[in-house]
Amino acid sequence: MKLVITYISMLCSLVLIAQQTPAEKQTKTIAITGGTAHVGNGTIIENSLIILQDGKINSINDVSATKIDLTGMEIIQAKGKHIYPGFIIPNATLGLVEVDAVRASNDEAELGEWNPHIRSLIAYNAESKVVETMRPNGVLLGQITPRSGRISGSSSIVQFDAWNWEDAAIKVDDGIHLNWPSNFTRSRAWLGEGRSLKPNEKYSEQVSEIESYFENTIAFNKGEKTITNLPFEALQGIFDGSKKLYIHVDDEKGIIDAVTLAKSKDVKHLVIVGGREAYKVTDILKDNNVAVVLMRVHSLPNSDDDDYDLPYKSAKLLLDQGIVVALESSGDHERASVRNLPFYAGTTVAHGVSKEDALTLITLNPAKILGIDHMYGTLDSGKSATLFISEGDALDMRTNIITHAFIDGRLLSLETHQTTLWKRYSEKYSNQ
Repeated sequence: MKLVITYISMLCSLVLIAQQTPAEKQTKTIAITGGTAHVGNGTIIENSLIILQDGKINSINDVSATKIDLTGMEIIQAKGKHIYPGFIIPNATLGLVEVDAVRASNDEAELGEWNPHIRSLIAYNAESKVVETMRPNGVLLGQITPRSGRISGSSSIVQFDAWNWEDAAIKVDDGIHLNWPSNFTRSRAWLGEGRSLKPNEKYSEQVSEIESYFENTIAFNKGEKTITNLPFEALQGIFDGSKKLYIHVDDEKGIIDAVTLAKSKDVKHLVIVGGREAYKVTDILKDNNVAVVLMRVHSLPNSDDDDYDLPYKSAKLLLDQGIVVALESSGDHERASVRNLPFYAGTTVAHGVSKEDALTLITLNPAKILGIDHMYGTLDSGKSATLFISEGDALDMRTNIITHAFIDGRLLSLETHQTTLWKRYSEKYSNQ
């Protein structure tokens, strides 16, 4: 009897912590009327009418300039509110780690140095409690990216309201992630070397290893393939153009060396991730059509010689030179910081970027970089109805209060375990 009671208790606990049930497929045409639509490409429609049908944006117009019969549609009045495309987070580990201290819930890294065949998507946990907390801030899509090693593996693009990774996937194995060696290493304080940076004496050797690995991959894939080599086969996509190569590198010399090597091996599509000093090498980035997924905006300067506000204004410096820029949030506590993505964009506004250009940093530009801009990133007819309605400016934490959010036309629940706890304790203390 005790075993039965214990089993029932465990089952009830699992039910209580279970995932929010994903929203039902859109069956009724929805009209969002009267709101200020921020299209995501710099355009603003002050008094908009957006029709959502069969999971897509059927039309987007100025209410005063068009007449559409709304009979039979579900009407959402958005007067005084703002409508945005769903925000997109590149280079994230959402769904790969639930609790850092619980090893069994950590799938962000694989053993070994050369893992291009490792696919982050199959480890993605659509039931993650962390993932669901992104939606109330408008972060609805993300690139799920592995960590560790010289080549970490392949990333995939997912939407944040799904039963499982198969349902979540928008674009599978979009690119390979390479961690470029640093020109400097930290001294070993425990050996009396002080606390400082020193030149990485193995840098040239490590770059040569990458070059050799690429050359071996090219040779293997051009050969008869009498044996199976999963890493080499997985890496072939960066040479035939079916995958992008994301190089994680920050320093000026590293960026130059990375771009030079990649282009010498005829890598078709290259993206720099991190790019702290990318503003110093904009010419080589422009000449080679290289986009930048920029380090977390809310960071400290990396060098004593850096301007105190360099992380805040780096996006402006790159945009002014015509570089395609998106924002990311990797670093300490990165999964918790993803929800702050719109506010990182807001910080760039305070440092010279216009509001609509800042919006592109988390909508259209990441969609372009990730290769999903044909369906996501802007509020355009024919694209996915992935968007949200906010009571105010979505880039301002004081006013980004979301009332409705949609992924592919499906109306999402904005409840999470955090909102549940907030309401619970708000009631507790309001009654005292």
